[in-house]
Amino acid sequence: MQKLDTFELASGGLAPERSGEAMLPATRSAWLVEHLRQALLDGRYPPGSRLNEVHLSQELDVSRTPVRAALQTLAGEGLLHHQPNKGFTVREFLLTELVEAYDMRALAEGLAARFSAERGLSDDARRTIDAALSDGDRALSGSDDLEAQRAAYAQMNQAFHGAVHTAAKSDLVREVVRICQRVPQASAHNVVAFDLAGIRRRHDMHHAIYHAILAREPQEAERLMREHVVSVKISMIENIARRGR
Repeated sequence: MQKLDTFELASGGLAPERSGEAMLPATRSAWLVEHLRQALLDGRYPPGSRLNEVHLSQELDVSRTPVRAALQTLAGEGLLHHQPNKGFTVREFLLTELVEAYDMRALAEGLAARFSAERGLSDDARRTIDAALSDGDRALSGSDDLEAQRAAYAQMNQAFHGAVHTAAKSDLVREVVRICQRVPQASAHNVVAFDLAGIRRRHDMHHAIYHAILAREPQEAERLMREHVVSVKISMIENIARRGR
């Protein structure tokens, strides 16, 4: 089998293809990054362990070049640590670091929702959020495998939160959110502990936050957004506890 034709995994899963046609290299590369990102977020590679390009290439049945590019991308996001001539290792984060990042994100995201409700949404912001929520509804109600659903949800989640940040019109809020993302697990794109039932509940909260913003209810929008981010933090802590058992 030619490498990168189907991205067949050791687990037997397949990356999505379009009507049986080979996917574009950019799409395959994006899938590989997302697949490895999900594995890191789920703790499938222990903190401090070295990710060997050759082993990963054999495991995923791909050439080393896209594996190396994916690892470099994830190192740039902070999930991996890279040392010249030594390769890539999984970064370790203390639980206190994760909790602090989520607590700060909850405050900043809450303010973003409040400011968005106070200042109102532009037509562009409404269209962006409407599209994001619809994408999330489809992703979570479809029949795709969990990895594909998670990837689609991650894109939607990033679009939704990004639109709220922009609508807040606050450089300070955006800067605080950016600082929180120094802990990659606190990024809106990095969906931790993808339990479908829990994710659906949190997506329902997206809809409620949006309705509060549209209704120009700043206190309610802020409360709901903080609760939403805290619920993600709790899910992350529970997932870490389960892995430690």
